[in-house]
Amino acid sequence: MKAKKFHEMTTDELVQQETELKTALFNLRFQHATGQLSNTMVIKSTKRDIARVKTILRQREMSAAK
Repeated sequence: MKAKKFHEMTTDELVQQETELKTALFNLRFQHATGQLSNTMVIKSTKRDIARVKTILRQREMSAAK
């Protein structure tokens, strides 16, 4: 997902999205370990999405602290 979409979300939606992405990453790792995952790039993109969400949440936290 593009970062612009994440910026448009509210903080609560971002927290929910982060938990969904972490669950998806767990499932992807499990599929990879059992040999059922055909496209391993999905793991990398999911990790990056989690990082994007965490970055945006941290930016909002820092701007609220000012």
